[in-house]
Formats: sequence, structure tokens, C-alpha cells
Amino acid sequence: MMQVMSVVRFKFDFTTVRMRNWLVGIFMMVLTLIILIRYDQSDHKIPTNHTTDDSSSIEGESSVEEPTKKPHFMTLEDLDYLFSNMSISGGEELNGLLVWSRMRPFLERPDALPETAQGIQEATLAMKDLVFLINKEKGASSALVSKELSRNCPDFVTAFDGDLSGLRPVLELPCGLVEDSSITLVGVPDEQSASFQIQLVGSGLSGETRRPIILRYNVNFSKPSIVQNTWTEKLGWGNEVRCPYHGSFKNHLVDELPLCNKQTGRITSEESSNDKATTDSSSLSNANFPFLKGSPFTATLWFGVEGFHMTINGQHETSFAYREKLEPWLVSAVKVSGGLKMLSALATRLPIPDDHASLVIEEKLKAPSLSGTRIELLVGVFSTGNNFKRRMALRRSWMQYEAVRSGKVAVRFLIGLHTNEKVNIEMWREAKAYGDIQFMPFVDYYGLLSLKTVALCILGTKVIQAKYIMKTDDDAFVRIDELLSSLKEKPSSALLYGLISFASSPDREQGSKWFIRKEEWLLDSYPPWAHGPGYIISHDIAKFVVKGHRQRDLRLFKLEDVAMGIWIQQFNQTIKRVKYINDKRFHNSDCKSNYILVHYQTPRLILCLWEKLQKESQSICCE
Repeated sequence: MMQVMSVVRFKFDFTTVRMRNWLVGIFMMVLTLIILIRYDQSDHKIPTNHTTDDSSSIEGESSVEEPTKKPHFMTLEDLDYLFSNMSISGGEELNGLLVWSRMRPFLERPDALPETAQGIQEATLAMKDLVFLINKEKGASSALVSKELSRNCPDFVTAFDGDLSGLRPVLELPCGLVEDSSITLVGVPDEQSASFQIQLVGSGLSGETRRPIILRYNVNFSKPSIVQNTWTEKLGWGNEVRCPYHGSFKNHLVDELPLCNKQTGRITSEESSNDKATTDSSSLSNANFPFLKGSPFTATLWFGVEGFHMTINGQHETSFAYREKLEPWLVSAVKVSGGLKMLSALATRLPIPDDHASLVIEEKLKAPSLSGTRIELLVGVFSTGNNFKRRMALRRSWMQYEAVRSGKVAVRFLIGLHTNEKVNIEMWREAKAYGDIQFMPFVDYYGLLSLKTVALCILGTKVIQAKYIMKTDDDAFVRIDELLSSLKEKPSSALLYGLISFASSPDREQGSKWFIRKEEWLLDSYPPWAHGPGYIISHDIAKFVVKGHRQRDLRLFKLEDVAMGIWIQQFNQTIKRVKYINDKRFHNSDCKSNYILVHYQTPRLILCLWEKLQKESQSICCE
């Protein structure tokens, strides 16, 4: 889980950013040159997606026909369906549902987390589609399955010239986006247009008939400005982020990058019912504005840990933090409207699964079968559906420790269903191939992570008997050998071990991912809690968490690592005095030598760390 407190931020590697921008710049210069030559040779007769009014229809849907999706509301039948056998044959195919079958009492609580109903509604629809696809696949040949697999989740999608004509989306993204994905657009703003919009459109949300806008990037020429926002049918427009703005504003960073570069101006966040630019003396001069009418541009939108980032002609211009329930994995299409002649569109580094249908799975990558004996450590890795590459990097790196391969340590991925049926069928194949995935009976949303924490405690006490239980994320590297060595000196009961925050306060800033209202937490400080990328609890605490939630003696809280701290405080007060053991080798946001755990590592860095350990037998950082 991403760290809770904004004080402890992700220390973004600016060397990597500069290298990324340099490579992107070189690539885009070549690509733009080729496209501009073609553009000049075509006498500028390129179809235009025109919507000249900035206040035109939401997400330009007047020009795009979308299938109508009927509203769906959670019913008792939904829950009954989710917790039935769902017409799936038994045996190994149900091994990924061992925790699922025990989760119903924890989802029916009257004080459930706000996103629970939506997560269950969408999971019901997703599971019905998945059951259909599973049964369909059983009757298909392996060659057909393999062919379908490569078509489902491509590594990149692109469109040029004629592909961009008409009113359909310029790019379809069948399996969403993940961290480090990027979308590059080359276009020319129309001379007569007042504005244009670039939109990331999501797959439909439960109970809504129109698709959400994960990001609307609105460029206005009348009063030069850039406005970013989100929209859902239920909530309407969110808090817009506008550049420029005249006046005081507390500067925010996203992945340690400013919301707006200095030349473009400053940004404010304010309530907005539409995206019309306000008449403001602070408007930019055309000289500083990154877009010029009639002049081609190359825009690259890339996706970090915390938000979206836009570079124009190789220079960072704006950033926009992800909003809850509107994360990149939900994106299904890129749309462009307004006065913009599109020349090319390219989406790269998209999530793709391994071809489980045609490759012989390496035996060493499969999870060892677990005997009925008590194991030393269960590691629960929180992941999301289309993070295929991250999971494979873990299987090929620290999950190869002898303690894991021998069964002394068990590693399991906890994953909610996806709203995209293609992603779900790939996850199902992955679960069958490796045997290390436990599915959750809800769709993954950040606000439901605490339910995964409860599920992990169930897994470690009811399904697997583990002496210690660890929670980590799929972008973390864990030194299993060093961890086990350290645990030998730790108590076997009443233990919380990790990077512990003993003095932290709720984030009261509205709009923050970690915003907590007074009604959610009245006090001005939290009890001690361990940062989510990696912490360990003893078996008795996990058992207390399961029992407490079953009897509804423990409250649910949306920040999962803080929630564990709250539950442990109650254990401390009612059962037994807890040993809070702080270890700074659990690095929360960067990599330092002599680590036990490092967070925010890409698949490439995960494999690099493992290689260094194998060759040099030292915990040396890669970057």
C-alpha cells in the first residue's frame, strides 16, 4: 500500500526522470519529423474532431456512440451468487477462492466501508462474465486460446492518419494502464478553435449509464490555460486543477514533480461544475503557453506511482494526482475533441500477461504445495489485476529464496476482480498456472484495502497456520533471508514489526488521497502503525483481527496500515501488551544498502536487485 502520510513522500529518482525525458524527447523528435513530412505532403487535409465550444458535451459523447449500460444495484442475490460455487468445477481451479469463501460475514456489516457496495456490485457482474469465459475456454483448443491471449492485452496500440478520422476514440486500451505506461499524441491545434480536450475514458462504473472520465485535459486558447479534472455520472465534476492562477497557493507535488512548471504558471484546485476557463488577469501570455495554434506538438502522458504527468515537446508541463476509484487501471480509451488535427497516437508499456497457454511453465515459478503443518511466515502481497509484470518480477526474484521454495515461507498475491473481462480471464489463467493468487470478492479500490488486510489475517489463521504474517505490495523487494534471521530474535506473540510511525496525524486536506474527515477519526493523532509497504504481525494479533471483525468489535478504517495500528491498539488494551519494534531497514520510499525491504521498485529494478544479491551477495541498490 502506498504510504499514508504525505509527510513521508516518494523520493522520485530525478535521474530516471531526466533519462526518461531525454529518451522520450529523442524518440518524439524523430517521430514528429516523420509525421510532419507526411502532414505537409497531405495538403493538411486531415479529418478533424471538431467541438469548438469549451462547454460542449461531457467527454464529447455527443460525437461518440457508447453502449448503454443499465444501472445495477447490490442485492442479496449478488452476495448469494458471489459465494456460491459459480458453476466452476472444483479441484485446483478453486484454490484461488480459499479466502473468498470466508469473506461474506465481513462484507455484510452495516458499518461497511463506503466503497463496499460498489465493489461487490461490480464483482458480481465481473464474476458472471468470468464464469462464462472460463466455460467457453474449456471447449477451445490451446492454439485458439493462445491467439486470443495475445489479442486481449497487447504491449502497445497505435493509430496514424486515417485511423484517426471519424468520431470514435483515437485509441482503445483493452487492459487498462499501469505505472510507467505512456500515451503519446502528435497533433496540430486548429487555427480557428478556442480549445481542445484530451480525455482518458474509463470502463463503466456500477449504477452509472455513462462512462467516467479518469482525466480530462482541457486546453483553452481564449484565455490561455490548462484545466485538468475528473467526471462521473454520480458525482459530476471533481475539484479542477487549473494552470495558471494568480494568488497564493500551497504548492503540491505528485511523484515529487510540480503540478505545473514555472513557465506555464501556478495551479489552483477549486470546485468546478464545468471546464470553462475563468476570465483572469493571471492568464498566460502566448509566448509561455506550451500549445500554439497551427503549430504541431508532441504530448506524452505518462503514469507514475501517484499520478498522471504530461510532457509537451519533451518538457514536463503538468501533473495530476490519481483520484480514488478513478485509477489508471480503469482507463479503456483515449478520446480527443475540439479543434485538434490528430496526426498520430501511441500507447506503450501496457500491461501484458505471460502466455500461459503456450509456454511450459517453469516448475520453480509455481507455488509449492503447503502441508498441514504450521509455517514460519506467510507473506501477503497486495496486487491489482493488470499488474502482470510486477507479479512475474517477484516470482523470478525474491520468491526464489530457498525458504519460499521449500514451503517454510508462503507467498500469496491478494487481488480483487477487475471491471475488464479480459484482465479477469488472464488473472484466472495466471492463478491456475502458478497457484499463488487469492481472489477477493470485490473489485479493487484503494478504499477497500482494509478488507484485504482482514482477508490476509484469515489466510494466515484459518487457511494456513502461520507463526508470523507479513503484508507487502507488488512493487516491493523483500530480503526473505534477512527477515527470517531478524525474526529469530523477535517475540512470537503480540508483535508489530516494521517501519513504525509513533507520532502522526490524520490528513485533513480535502482532495488528498489520504484525506480523513473528522467523522472518520476524531482524534488529532493516530496510534502507532507500521507503514504499509511491509510490516509483520504475530499469529495471535491476526487471530484477534479476524475474531474482532466477525463479532464487529473492531471498526473498519480505509487506510489499511493505519487500520492495523488501530486494531493493534485495541489488542494492546484488552488482550496483551504489544511489542512495537521499529526497524529502519524497512525503507518506506527508497532504496538504501543493508535493506530488509525497499518500496516503489519497477519490475526491472526488482530483477536488478535480485541479480546483485546473487552475484555480489550484498544488498546493493540498483539506482
